[in-house]
Amino acid sequence: MTFVIADPCIDVNDKSCMEECPVDCIYEGDRKLYINPDECIDCGACEPVCPVQAITADRRTPPERRPHIADNRRFFTEPLPGRAEPLGTPGGASEAGPTGVDTQLVTDWPHTDVTPA
Repeated sequence: MTFVIADPCIDVNDKSCMEECPVDCIYEGDRKLYINPDECIDCGACEPVCPVQAITADRRTPPERRPHIADNRRFFTEPLPGRAEPLGTPGGASEAGPTGVDTQLVTDWPHTDVTPA
């Protein structure tokens, strides 16, 4: 099991989850955050602090958000736009820094003007 960030995060990027993550496994795309499934220790610290309830354990992800399970993995295993190699498992989001790009699923997602409550 790992945790996954789904579409409510798109265009919000609150980053509260990044501050709570004890292993620094939440990476910043351009419009969304992504949890590295190989670095996540399944502690769940990120889930309750998300202001838009975008984070769930992969096995509890609602059917309409399940495409984000594979999409979160793709962020790390496939080359992102403008990159020759996949991001992989860099060992921490702080070290990697913001990527400035997203997966195709997120890039194609309609833009929203959402402010967290």
